[in-house]
Amino acid sequence: MEYLKFPMLMMLISGFMACKSGSSSKSLPILGSREPITKVVNGKTEVDTVYQTIPRFSFMDQDSVIINNDSLNNKIYVADFFFTTCPSICPIMSKHMLEIYNKYKGNPEVAILSHTIDPKHDTIPVLKKYAEKLGVKDNQWHFLLGAQDTVYQLAKEGYMSFAAQDSTVPGGITHSGYFILVDSKKHIRGAYDGTDDEQVHQLMKDMDVLLAEEKNLKNEK
Repeated sequence: MEYLKFPMLMMLISGFMACKSGSSSKSLPILGSREPITKVVNGKTEVDTVYQTIPRFSFMDQDSVIINNDSLNNKIYVADFFFTTCPSICPIMSKHMLEIYNKYKGNPEVAILSHTIDPKHDTIPVLKKYAEKLGVKDNQWHFLLGAQDTVYQLAKEGYMSFAAQDSTVPGGITHSGYFILVDSKKHIRGAYDGTDDEQVHQLMKDMDVLLAEEKNLKNEK
């Protein structure tokens, strides 16, 4: 598939799978770039690590509600990129995302963000109709509309994913088919092929692990 050729995302996936295969701990790795920083704590110099986070964003969902980073405080979420007229990978991605939605439906600690990469066609009414066709009638799965350049940049720089105009592919847009798992601190914790049953099932297992991890962190405070 064309979307599997994107090198940045494949490096992320390869590193993630290596971490998973080599670890038996009940914790998920933090993916993406990282930077060591030196700080002084109680007179002692310590080295800490600053991990990549999802940059600030603000989009409108199918209910004309503004969704931004603050909307996701204290939540984990799964993000993907799609368009409603996609004739290739999007239908199977939506089917798999619906499985995730149905499993965590009603859980206030879980959200789903599906960013349209065809804002010219996918207006709010179109996204609303698409959501209703899937059976989504609550405010847990957000189908987001934003300026094309902004969404494409967020995909690349925020989620290490991609979307681009390409007249040679069906639908005229090439894009990643991965589902990205993000924790409450806006760190990327996993990336999964949204067209693959096995990887989607692994995603749901990892979501349970992450929810347990988040609960433990809250209890430690």
